[in-house]
Amino acid sequence: MTTRRQFTLGAGASAAGLLAAPAMARAQTMKWRMVTSWPKRLPGPGMSAERVAERIRALSGGRIDITVYAAGEVVPAFEVLGAVGNGVADIGHTASFYWQGKMPAAAFFTTVPFGLTPAEHVAWVEAGGGQALWDELYAPFGVKPFMGGNTGVCMGGWFRRELKALADLRGLKLRSLGLGGEVYRLLGATPQTTPPAEILSSLQSGVIDGAEFVGPGTDIALGLYRVALFYYYPGFNKPNGTGECIVALKVWDALSDELKAIVAHACAAEANYALAEMERLNAVALKALTGEHNVKLASFPADLVAAARKQADGVLGEVAARDAISGRVHASYVAFRERTAPWSRVSIEAVLGARGA
Repeated sequence: MTTRRQFTLGAGASAAGLLAAPAMARAQTMKWRMVTSWPKRLPGPGMSAERVAERIRALSGGRIDITVYAAGEVVPAFEVLGAVGNGVADIGHTASFYWQGKMPAAAFFTTVPFGLTPAEHVAWVEAGGGQALWDELYAPFGVKPFMGGNTGVCMGGWFRRELKALADLRGLKLRSLGLGGEVYRLLGATPQTTPPAEILSSLQSGVIDGAEFVGPGTDIALGLYRVALFYYYPGFNKPNGTGECIVALKVWDALSDELKAIVAHACAAEANYALAEMERLNAVALKALTGEHNVKLASFPADLVAAARKQADGVLGEVAARDAISGRVHASYVAFRERTAPWSRVSIEAVLGARGA
């Protein structure tokens, strides 16, 4: 029989256990800081950062609690890689082509001129050997990379005056990053590495004459149409827009297999969702830009695109020659592009041509 004393002791132990459980849960919670390259909650990449943090928090049952910081709140937009690798932050959300000065092949994991489309890029990273090369490239910098968003096919850029021919591009100061910026340089423009939050003010002040950023759904939020009314396509300079999520290797290696799977899944889910969300946002924003804000939508002059295509292979080849890992990334990427191109022509290109819009 259970005596009164035994019952009292048992009840006391149960109560102590209930009180200890929340304290234990709190002790197990990891507080992470996420630094980003984006203005706060910017449609597209800024919101991808927020959603990655929310997914990790939810899927981990609160065991990983992430505070998201906009560019400039902890570190500037172009210092996210160093901040995560050096332990200033645990996780970051940014774009790999910001690091091409530190590792030339980094640009391939965001986009390169005349490169893979969003679907092709995902196929290369997920099923074509891209992820293993990405991990190897980033390891010396102390971070583990993931696809953590995608803004889809990008636009060619905003210009304050009309481009009627290749000659009109020459001498312009153009905000353009990545290897697309190098192509613009060879075409006679002067590329500028302007942080996203400063693009509008730089256009207003005349520091730059044009700018490429993402696509309509994100660009409209920056208000670029207020100063530069000419909006050009195709985005040969950035045919894809992968956003990366980087986790400090020291933090990553300390996680359990379960939590590693949660972080990886949260990033993959966002990479997929962001593409869908940006298709919707881009369609809505393009209509608003042309219908409400009098933006002049135009295709680049044919001679400009032809000249850019001629320069692109040389730019990619120069990257390949920089070091061994760059050569292997380039070889893998180009081989995949050549392998997938015939299918893309008889699938997506053919379907779009057939439907006529």
